[in-house]
Amino acid sequence: MVADALSAAGPGPSSGGPGEIRALRHGRTRVLLRHLGTPIAIGVVLGVLYLWVHGLRLDSIERRTLNYTYMHDRVIEHVKLTVVATVIVIAIAIPLGVLVSRPKARWISPVVLGLSNLGQAIPSLGLLVLLTIKFGVGFKIAMFGLVVYAVLPVLRNTMVGIQQVDPALVEAARGMGMTRRQVLFSVELRLAVPVILAGLRTALVLTVGVATLATFVNAGGLGDMIVNGIKLSRHPVLITGSVLTCCIAFLVDWLGNLAEDLLRPRGLS
Repeated sequence: MVADALSAAGPGPSSGGPGEIRALRHGRTRVLLRHLGTPIAIGVVLGVLYLWVHGLRLDSIERRTLNYTYMHDRVIEHVKLTVVATVIVIAIAIPLGVLVSRPKARWISPVVLGLSNLGQAIPSLGLLVLLTIKFGVGFKIAMFGLVVYAVLPVLRNTMVGIQQVDPALVEAARGMGMTRRQVLFSVELRLAVPVILAGLRTALVLTVGVATLATFVNAGGLGDMIVNGIKLSRHPVLITGSVLTCCIAFLVDWLGNLAEDLLRPRGLS
């Protein structure tokens, strides 16, 4: 993927003068930094965190938390919460965004956006508490709260991405004999991909952060470490849980950026 991005930066150095060669090298360096800077920075942060924790004299409570097995399980739970919630959000928000962006259904778009805005307006912790009182605790309750909170960016960007497609392009496709379904999938959705993916990146980062609250409904995740660190006044535990959560958020945002570059239609900058 990085190689494709580099090749898209322009022809080889032999195709121009010294100024063009310097510009090409600068462009390649910028692409490398954009694609490799985030994972390198995450690796450095995790390395510093590892060295810092291993340089501390941990008590028995901290050792029960700051060990590979416990942290591995919490990270897996956190990633599972994020991935499952994102898949559900995609399955709900994109089809619904496509539906309400159709000319015959646009009258209902304010209602749909209003309901999704309401989901984000409700404090996530308060929503989880209300759901817990009514339905109990567990993974499904946490998942419901995450989906309600993250559905708006994807839904809104799907609607905006489709609605901003030039009507002349749609009419041209119809004039070529394409059906409405073909126009939707071959023209409108393809051109809306960058906007939809931008909303998905936002939803992913939101989900990673809100997933820390899943600990309050017994759904696990890195929130367990953060809350334990606060309750027990163990700063190494608190800092480790917080840094791991931030690293996951930066990682999923980086993956979303790569997906945007890969899926962006050719010719769009």
